[in-house]
Amino acid sequence: MSVHKGGRQKIAATRLIAALVVVVVAAQSLPTAWGQVFGSAVGGVVVDTNGILRTATVDEMKLLAKARAEQLKSLPADVNVASPLRKVSLRRLQEEFASRKEAGQKPLFTHDMEFLAGLTRIQYIFVYPEEKDIVLVGPAEPIKVSPNGHMVGAASGQPILQLDHLLVALRTAEDARQEPISCSIDPTKEGIAAFNRIIAGTKRFDPSLEGRLEEAMGMQDVTITGVPKGSAFARTMVAADYRMKRLAMGFEKIPVRGLPTYLSLVTANSPAMPRWWMAPNYDAILKDADGLAWELRGMGVKVMTEDTIFGKEGEATRTGKASPAAQKWADMMTAKYDELSVHFPVFGELRNMMDMAVVGALIVKNDLLQKAGLDLASLMSDRAIISRDGFDVPKKVPTVVNWEKQGGRYVVTASGGVEINSWKVAEKTEVSTKLSPIRGSALPAGSKWWWN
Repeated sequence: MSVHKGGRQKIAATRLIAALVVVVVAAQSLPTAWGQVFGSAVGGVVVDTNGILRTATVDEMKLLAKARAEQLKSLPADVNVASPLRKVSLRRLQEEFASRKEAGQKPLFTHDMEFLAGLTRIQYIFVYPEEKDIVLVGPAEPIKVSPNGHMVGAASGQPILQLDHLLVALRTAEDARQEPISCSIDPTKEGIAAFNRIIAGTKRFDPSLEGRLEEAMGMQDVTITGVPKGSAFARTMVAADYRMKRLAMGFEKIPVRGLPTYLSLVTANSPAMPRWWMAPNYDAILKDADGLAWELRGMGVKVMTEDTIFGKEGEATRTGKASPAAQKWADMMTAKYDELSVHFPVFGELRNMMDMAVVGALIVKNDLLQKAGLDLASLMSDRAIISRDGFDVPKKVPTVVNWEKQGGRYVVTASGGVEINSWKVAEKTEVSTKLSPIRGSALPAGSKWWWN
């Protein structure tokens, strides 16, 4: 920032950007030694035993990508090919697990199982009472490792679905009826009050002010609902929220054309406390007349925003309204979500988890397990076999301050997160005659747990 003659800069001429620093995703399916070393390094940071987040180093991310590449070597050749509609049988998947468990085979889930045969989205859910099965159907690709250690489709760059996430979505589907799955990162009331006191007593710019404000605001709280707090599902939500704020507030370069930072859009009249969160974004779900075939439609995720007002003592009031600049940035990120998911796979992973949460809600809401005559007790109850809910729980996020000399007021990002109201999505359906033929053509084939 520029300094006036004599080294003096009036605070009134400075715009303050306080951004939340947090990212954490559990490392999935790593060999034991790798898991011990990296814990939750996937996504850009590591969470320590106290629940405090730190950014992962470049070397850590390279080593994680190397470990992922080792996993790819064990994938069967037939699964590592593209398919417009790959089918994954939940009954056969459970039977494969039960067989391996009974035989004492390790690992209980092979890597092709953990990455759901290369699916990149779930498009259809088909129920087959005659087979006592529910089959998930969607596009699949050969798998490659992104530079930051994500498993992604070799052609699209979109993340591969993970069994870990699916099991969490299925196991929490009933509870999601009462409470949406969510995460939120918020400054504390005490932190905001301390911030306000410093600003009120500041007459001119001091180079130490940035550090003083960071120290005054202190740690911000991470809140997780609806899923195990130490699960990869929870950590991916937190990571996506972190990345969104980092991009909006200009802490990282946005590698997608047509998506500027929020800072470039604000004016002197913009409200001081924009809030962003990501939510499901689906068209009406299609179903056949018998409720045996379902189709998810829509891009899956949208960015929402509203303004937050903080009082002198740090009390927060959500206005229910959005400033033009904040709304414009939210709309632009929604439009660029596909492209962002290639550069930052955590966004695509969040969308995959929303797909899975909606699938879970549809299964419970419409009694699809009962319709299919399918009992998934082994997969639903034996949590420790795959769900990574034993990692350190993200609890606190350090405040980081960024400065932008524009206008005559301060702007502080207040809060935000992810909210997955899967049951609300599952309630909006339309009957379609086109699904029955597709369901008929996707009948279980052969003896494998997946097929094309």
